[in-house]
Amino acid sequence: MKKEKKLSSDRVFDLVNCTFLLLLVVIVAYPLYYVLVASISDPYEVYAGKTFLPPSKVTFEGYVRVFREQSIAKGYLNSIYYTVLGTAVSVALVITTGYCVSKKTLPFRRGIMIFYVITMYFGGGLIPTYLVVSRTGLLNSVWALILPGGVAVYNVIVARTYFESSIPGDLYEAAAIDGSGNLGTFFKIALPLAKPILAVMVIFTMVAYWNDWFTSLIYMEDKARYPLQLALRQILIQSQATATMMGNMDGGYAEANKITELIKFASIVVGAVPMLVAYPFVQKYFEKGFMAGAVKG
Repeated sequence: MKKEKKLSSDRVFDLVNCTFLLLLVVIVAYPLYYVLVASISDPYEVYAGKTFLPPSKVTFEGYVRVFREQSIAKGYLNSIYYTVLGTAVSVALVITTGYCVSKKTLPFRRGIMIFYVITMYFGGGLIPTYLVVSRTGLLNSVWALILPGGVAVYNVIVARTYFESSIPGDLYEAAAIDGSGNLGTFFKIALPLAKPILAVMVIFTMVAYWNDWFTSLIYMEDKARYPLQLALRQILIQSQATATMMGNMDGGYAEANKITELIKFASIVVGAVPMLVAYPFVQKYFEKGFMAGAVKG
């Protein structure tokens, strides 16, 4: 009797849990689906609330207008280059820094961490940062996008916690007894065991660099070096300006505004797809690495 009662309560819990998770998935996934559907639907149908699940009056004019621009292909290549290089540099700096400050034998370890944490809450501001970048000759170069924010302090704290809590100190001691130096221990022991936290750092950093358009707007003077997001922004601005100029024409503003809305939704999809495609490849490490590297209370 008790066993049957327990099985019944388990089923009720599973049903409630699955229902809640399904509802959560719908809440998270529907906005992404809505943007995708809106990008191939008539904007007037979208704003009239006639587009809910299936697209309405399907049109690919938004994607045609976006990919017609030569800056899109160049922007894709630039974004891939900035993201790959920036991720490699930033993750290398974060992992090595996190490993070093995780060692209790590091001199002034506590002072170094306090210095890092202070930078999380206090900064010089945009103008001093711009002056530093300008006077160091980094303007209009890829390093202006990478070096100023290459070390994310939060990621350093997560990496440090992972090295402290997930890798036994006995391994380091055994390596030292066998004659391994600091570099050898890092590359042969710590780094191979840090794959989960590496995956977390990579996905965090990739998304940050891929979505970063403001830094390029400030430091990039050559439009040929604009990343994808900034190229899409320029296309949208031009489309809105065209709609404004056609405002005095009969029906001109309505048609131009329709194209602008299609371009807006299409731009969101074009900019988001690469990260949505890349995420599943590191997802299996994501939860394990994030929980292992979480700051323990």
